[in-house]
Amino acid sequence: MKLRRQKHAKKNMGFYKNNFQFREPFQVLLDGTFCHAALQNKIQIREQLPGYLGGPTQLCTTRCVLKELESLGKPLYGAKLIAQRCEVQNCSHQKDPVSGSACLLSMVEEGNPHHFFIATQDQDLANKVKKKAGIPLLFIIQNTMVLDKPSPKSLAFVQTLQTSQLVPEHQKQSIVQLKEKEGLAKQESEKRRKRKRAGGPNPLSCLKKKKKTQESKEASAEKKKRRRKRNRVKTKAVQSVQKNEEE
Repeated sequence: MKLRRQKHAKKNMGFYKNNFQFREPFQVLLDGTFCHAALQNKIQIREQLPGYLGGPTQLCTTRCVLKELESLGKPLYGAKLIAQRCEVQNCSHQKDPVSGSACLLSMVEEGNPHHFFIATQDQDLANKVKKKAGIPLLFIIQNTMVLDKPSPKSLAFVQTLQTSQLVPEHQKQSIVQLKEKEGLAKQESEKRRKRKRAGGPNPLSCLKKKKKTQESKEASAEKKKRRRKRNRVKTKAVQSVQKNEEE
């Protein structure tokens, strides 16, 4: 089971590395729910996560997450201690703090330029993350950390990237202008308008008939000789019959 889980993680990491340029050290944003679940399941995030993801990791959080844990009091005191050991990333809510889930969601806006992982047990936050392309999602299930498979949004993004290669619009226009300048656009349109001409006669039907070989000639000559001999025999027989009748 552990080996299969490791293979799935390696496959999913390859997807994000190849298509979204994720590089080491991997930056993982933790919220209070993930820290609390790790404490309850006795998971050492800092020690176990690098081996699972296959490279060095950097555990991160935000001030909004820390303030949310502080406001929840003693029940989440242990989760707050875990979060405090993480590197605090600057968010845009210093004056007006928001909920931890809203803060983490704002950190991955505009295409996730900093290549963050999101580690959470909040199902609502996870569903919102899956609606964005290129954001790996981590959660804890059955006392183990799991990297979720790429979302349909990420798969669709990669498919369009491979088919159209996402050429910017201004580059497409410049390519069209260059073609018109060189006269290539007209040539392409003329090629499309040209119809197929009616084909000529079958070349095989134009070939001359093969001459009879020497063997066929000899065979026909022999047949003629046989016919002549038969005709001679017949004439002799007729002549002899006629003589007998005259006598």
